[in-house]
Amino acid sequence: MPADPRQSLITAAHRMTAEGLNRGTAGNLSLRAKLDGVDGFYVTPTGMSYDSLQAEDIPFVKLADGSPVGRRLPSSEWRIHRDIYVARPETGAVLHAHSPFATSLACLRRDIPPFHYMIARFGGDTVRCAGYATFGTQALSDTALAALDGRKGCLLANHGMIVCAKDLHEALGLGVELESLCEHFWRASQLGDPVLLNEAEMAEALEKFATYGKQA
Repeated sequence: MPADPRQSLITAAHRMTAEGLNRGTAGNLSLRAKLDGVDGFYVTPTGMSYDSLQAEDIPFVKLADGSPVGRRLPSSEWRIHRDIYVARPETGAVLHAHSPFATSLACLRRDIPPFHYMIARFGGDTVRCAGYATFGTQALSDTALAALDGRKGCLLANHGMIVCAKDLHEALGLGVELESLCEHFWRASQLGDPVLLNEAEMAEALEKFATYGKQA
């Protein structure tokens, strides 16, 4: 019998906490899925600790109209998840976190510049910081989508981070990598202005990442 995607989502949510990406009920995680042939996604519920989650607590949200199915209400950020899935059919999982270093940098409302070649892992020569909008609003979803254009991750001003990936495994990996980059940039900035890679150096890194992690 195939694994229950809701349980897979809960397991990945527990990993978010173990990796230091999430504390308490902050953050959310989703997985693209079908329910009775209807396109949508499973997403962590609003206001519930991950430790207490059961499969029946994971709501399903329909892509067509955003309506939820299940006994719990979806995360307040369900709009961002839905809009990413609609705009980016290659995306299979979305992770949003209020991790310490990403959130600290997001409160400065600055893009992360090309201080390290791993910036290319997210699809460009910067990790953008989306403009501020109130949590749970369409305005926040709109600004997040703009910052994610051509990227796998971004910061959300005065809020946190979001990454989109092909599956839960990659989403967790990208979340950890983005938090690590934010920590490295924060620490390097305590010593002075980090030396940035130039356009040619980042172009070379981006070319290498086109095949990064792909086995023959």
